[in-house]
Amino acid sequence: MNSLSAERCVACRRDSPHVTEAERAGLLGQIPGWHLVERDGIPRLERVFRVPSFVEALALTNRIGALAEEEGHHPALLTEWGRVTVTWWTHKIRGLHRNDFIMAAKTDALAGETAPGAARESREPAGPTA
Repeated sequence: MNSLSAERCVACRRDSPHVTEAERAGLLGQIPGWHLVERDGIPRLERVFRVPSFVEALALTNRIGALAEEEGHHPALLTEWGRVTVTWWTHKIRGLHRNDFIMAAKTDALAGETAPGAARESREPAGPTA
């Protein structure tokens, strides 16, 4: 378990600080496999987790949802056959907060428990799309 996954999220307000560029670089080094993406002008953390089936993708989605409820911080989740795309950002500040990196690390730990040995981080279709 890395140190980020041992931390808890803190409540954010609209004036909570964004992570700085220097902080972002250091935190990204602790969550390999996560990528910075920008949508609607908002930076986000994103990772695709591959699993062997839709049933396992749904199970992972539900476990991430339960973790999000427990921490009070919620991602965007896309569940498809053979993969789950997880996107973290802090809605209140329209950007990245340390909480997002904490939750990415916790998601990694959870995904490792859910699907040990499952391939991760693929952009290719994992199977049927219909």
